[in-house]
Amino acid sequence: MLEYFEHASILVLGSGTSVGVPMIGCGCKVCHSADSRDKRLRPSVLLRLGDKRVLIDSAPDFRYQALRYHIDRLDAILYTHSHADHILGLDDVRPFNFMQKNDIPIYASADALHTIRRTFQYVFDEGPSESSRPRLTANVFDSAPLQVAGVEIQPIKVNHGKGVAHGFRFGDCAYLTDHSGIPPASMEMLQGLDVLFLDALRHNPHPTHSTVEESLCTVEKLKPKRAFFTHISHDLMHATLAQRLPPNVQIAYDGLEIAIGRLGV
Repeated sequence: MLEYFEHASILVLGSGTSVGVPMIGCGCKVCHSADSRDKRLRPSVLLRLGDKRVLIDSAPDFRYQALRYHIDRLDAILYTHSHADHILGLDDVRPFNFMQKNDIPIYASADALHTIRRTFQYVFDEGPSESSRPRLTANVFDSAPLQVAGVEIQPIKVNHGKGVAHGFRFGDCAYLTDHSGIPPASMEMLQGLDVLFLDALRHNPHPTHSTVEESLCTVEKLKPKRAFFTHISHDLMHATLAQRLPPNVQIAYDGLEIAIGRLGV
C-alpha cells in the first residue's frame, strides 16, 4: 500500500568514485584539498521518507556514513548494480536488524542479486551459524514499478559500459549513477523531473561512466528543474567545476540534503 509523505528528502552519503577521494597514495591538488566538498566517500544516497529510510547501495563506507549522518533506521535497500563500491557495506546492516528486530528487504536485478548472493554467501546460507549475519529478504525487480516503504519506485535501465545498471525514479525525482549511456526508453521515463542525479565522473571519456559534458547534454535534453552530478573523481575540484555549470546544475557532495517535498499518493 502506498503512503503519503509530507516531508521527504535525499541525503547524499557518498558522492565519489570506487576508490573515493582522496585516493590512497595520490598527491594531486584535489586529494589534498582543504574543501570538505572534495572529500568524497563511495557512492550512495539515503531517501528520508517521513520516518522511513531507504538506502540506495550499501557502499564500503556505509558504517562510517551511518554513524556520520546518524542513521538509526533502515527500511529497505535498493541496488543499482553489484560492483564492489556499491555492495560491500552490506554486512554493516546487522545493527539495524538488532534494533528493529526484523529482516530488511533488499531489491536488485536478477544479475545483481546473483552476484550479491555469491559475494555474501554466508549471509544467504540457510545453515546454522554461531556468528550474527545480516537478516535480509531478497527481492528481484525487472522493469515493473516497486512498492518500497510506502513509495512507488520505478527501476530505470542504463548502460554501464558493456554491462547494465539501474537508476530509480520516485515521484518527480530520479537517481542515476554509474552510467555510460541512457537508452531511449529510459529517457522517456525521465521526463518532467524536479530532481535528477547523474553520473559525471570527469571531463575525459571513460568506457563505463558519463563525463561532465555528456551529463550536461543529458540535462539539456531532459530539462529537470534541478540536476546534481555525482560519482565525482579526483580529476574534478568542486569549487572550480561549480563556477562553470549552469544555474540549475550543481555538484553533489557528501552530506548534501535535498528537500523533495511531498511524496506519495
